[in-house]
Amino acid sequence: MNVHEAIKNRREITSFSSREIDAEKLERVVDSGYMAPAGNNLPSREFVVITDQDILKKMSHATPFMGWLADSQAGIVVTGRPDVSKYWLQDASIASGFLWLASTEEDLGAAFGAIYHSEDESESEKRENHVRRLAGIPDDRRIVAVIGIGEADENPKPKDHLPFDEMVHYGKFKQS
Repeated sequence: MNVHEAIKNRREITSFSSREIDAEKLERVVDSGYMAPAGNNLPSREFVVITDQDILKKMSHATPFMGWLADSQAGIVVTGRPDVSKYWLQDASIASGFLWLASTEEDLGAAFGAIYHSEDESESEKRENHVRRLAGIPDDRRIVAVIGIGEADENPKPKDHLPFDEMVHYGKFKQS
């Protein structure tokens, strides 16, 4: 599968089978996040790979929207380092996308669990501290997301997109 096919085939999978992930597949997914670009090539994002089912179950309570994490076979916690780069959030977000696409290429399901909350600092702190305690993450790291990964137990249809010409502008922005 090439990257364009992975982009088109990517779905948010929130129902996972109980089959174990092949360790080599998981390692290739993790490597894709590691290889993602970062501003000025600074080490502004780090990853914690969780495969312990008890921890994943507890971590699924970080937000009301991550119950699916309890049934995934792995969770990759994506962290950012504001002390290293002012682009930590962008770098961690790019890496998250790479993890998701690599999961698709490996024929694994994935879902994005947003932990960092840009509009509500107290909610973000609550979510981040929940994950931080479970994964042993130092206080100087921000926790952007948890990517849940596993063998898909569903095959959802593609979501509808707004028309291409309403979203893509050439030369300059055109208002409809």
